[in-house]
Amino acid sequence: MATKIYIDQGHNPQNPNAGAEGNGYREQDLVFEIGVRTAALLRQAGFDVRLSRPTAETQLGTSNASSLAARVNDANAWGADWFISLHANASEIESASGSEAFVYSNASRALPLAEAILRSLSRATGLPDRGVSVRPGLYVLRRTRMPATLVELGFITNPYDAALMANEPQRFAEGIADGVLAYFGG
Repeated sequence: MATKIYIDQGHNPQNPNAGAEGNGYREQDLVFEIGVRTAALLRQAGFDVRLSRPTAETQLGTSNASSLAARVNDANAWGADWFISLHANASEIESASGSEAFVYSNASRALPLAEAILRSLSRATGLPDRGVSVRPGLYVLRRTRMPATLVELGFITNPYDAALMANEPQRFAEGIADGVLAYFGG
C-alpha cells in the first residue's frame, strides 16, 4: 500500500484563519498553488496524497480553532502516514529570507523529513535553509497522530521571496517533493 501524505495548505481563502499578506500576495493563495503542484509530483512518484484544500475556494472551519481542527481531524481520519503543512513566513524585518520548518520534538520522526525538505527547497529555490526548530505548541504538530512538519517556504514580507513563491511555484513544489523522495530513499 502506498505511503499516505497529507498536504495541508495553510490558512483559508478568507477569514477566519486567513494567512499573512505582503508585497501584493496572500499566503493562502501562494501555498494553495504550491500544495497542488507538490501533490501532483508526489502522486507521480507513487504516494497517496490528500490536500486539505482541494480547491482554491475550500474554506475549513468557522474560526481559527475549528479551521486547524478540521485539517488535523481530516488527516487523522484518513490515516495519513505523514503530515506536511505549508506556509509563508512573515517578519517586520523586510530582509528576512529563506525556508524553515517546525516539528513537535527532536525525537519526532518528522525531524529528518523536515531536514530533507529544507535541503531540497534550498537547492531548488536558492533561498537560505534556516533550519528546523521544535515548536510543540503548534496545533497541527501537537494534534496529528502521524509525524508532522510545518514548513515556512519563504517570507511573504521579503519582496524576492514573495515574488519567487508567486511566480515560480513549481520550484517550491519540486523542492518539497525531492525532499520527500530523498527521505524515503527515492
